[in-house]
Amino acid sequence: MRAQIIGMITPVMAMMFCAGFLLLWKRGNLGNYVLGFAGAYFFFTLGFVVTHLLDTGSPYVFHITQFFYTLSVGCAVWGMSRRVDQPPYLGALLVVYGLSAVTLAIAIVLSPDLFARLIIVNTGYGVMYVIAVMSLLNSHRREAIDKAIIAMQIILAAQFMIRPMLTLLVEGSVMADVYRESLYYSVLNLSLAIISLASAMVLVAACIYDHVAAVRERAEMDLLTGLRTRRAFEQDAVAYMERAKQEGVPVSLVVADIDHFKTVNDVFGHQIGDNAIAAFGDVIRGTIRDSDIAGRIGGEEFCILAWNCEGAAAVAMAERVRRRFGSSQIDGMPADQRLTASFGIAGRREGEGYGRLFGRSDASLYAAKQGGRDRCVHDKSMLGGENVTEIDQGGRRAATA
Repeated sequence: MRAQIIGMITPVMAMMFCAGFLLLWKRGNLGNYVLGFAGAYFFFTLGFVVTHLLDTGSPYVFHITQFFYTLSVGCAVWGMSRRVDQPPYLGALLVVYGLSAVTLAIAIVLSPDLFARLIIVNTGYGVMYVIAVMSLLNSHRREAIDKAIIAMQIILAAQFMIRPMLTLLVEGSVMADVYRESLYYSVLNLSLAIISLASAMVLVAACIYDHVAAVRERAEMDLLTGLRTRRAFEQDAVAYMERAKQEGVPVSLVVADIDHFKTVNDVFGHQIGDNAIAAFGDVIRGTIRDSDIAGRIGGEEFCILAWNCEGAAAVAMAERVRRRFGSSQIDGMPADQRLTASFGIAGRREGEGYGRLFGRSDASLYAAKQGGRDRCVHDKSMLGGENVTEIDQGGRRAATA
């Protein structure tokens, strides 16, 4: 009885973590990825309780625990991947689970020894965490907390693959009737308690970090457009460009300006002008990728830093914004009237900082204004031309001096 009570410490602790993540999700206004963390600890608890309380001699116990533990891993991988906007590869996890379950069924039929069963299920969990690491490594986020999460998943993958093998090599065989008295089970309990605690601490820290970042982002957000303020955008742009330099990733800067905006204010009033600015911000937010950043840097002037984007791709992104804004109905304006915007684009050159890149993008914007407005213009560095190249209202390219 004493051993049973001690063995329940880990699942009780896991349920406390589950409740804590649910509280963070509800009170912290965090994303649904936190529910994935809560689900991971909930299903982990169920799997542990099944192993701890049911007869391990039954051929169904390992299938049941494998099912719950796989759900736990799946929830954790989904939550971590969703947090950094990466695919969780649930299909791959399902394939690993299916292969492990089939192999486990064969092992149960062939031998009463638990050695093969334990190796099979633990290797499956290890492979699942390797898939999680691969997903997380594809994210552009590399803050300290993101690195800690990746490191934690590597440790989890390693312990699931190495711990069972080492323990069973020392102990030899493990039979079902003495499973809970085995060295393997003692090591399992200890490692699960330590790892579940360490994982929870890392994930809780990630939630707290995200909450603080969200509060800071709201403070640095332009209330009219939902984009960054000029100061916040420039700070982030400098950081992005430094990272792009280190990683060898191309970035492009787009500077945009609403055409004839002063006339809009003079004719329709400042409230309608604000509606136009808000509409332009909506179009930008709905067009750029999660890896891009955008800000309102002036009254009717906007900036977009496109990550891992250059040349024709950057122009195409600016063109999508131009077309969508040009077809948008502005609240308060006549239904038959539309506003337009002009865009200047430049790609970062080797050794170039934000100031010079902005200067070239702004020069391209000036060329767009001089060329008739409602068009995208990029400088010569982007597509290899001798002069700047522009995309006019019809989407056609034309060289300009």
